[in-house]
Amino acid sequence: MQLNISKTLDASGLSCPLPIVKTKKEMDGLSSGQILEIISTDPGTKNDMAAWCKRTGNELMESAEQGGKFQFYVKKS
Repeated sequence: MQLNISKTLDASGLSCPLPIVKTKKEMDGLSSGQILEIISTDPGTKNDMAAWCKRTGNELMESAEQGGKFQFYVKKS
């Protein structure tokens, strides 16, 4: 799937709840339909990101794990 990423947030090394806090801040600056790529090293972010997207109405388009890093692609509603 080819995603048109508008911005990347590297939250590597940050622990809960900082990856979500920073994601919210970055999403506030995006327009509807834009995609934010989030990179995190905190395994808890997997559940947190899905729950946050569900709660805020933003779409978690894709997530992946590679080499201890988690990548999320969130589309602003």
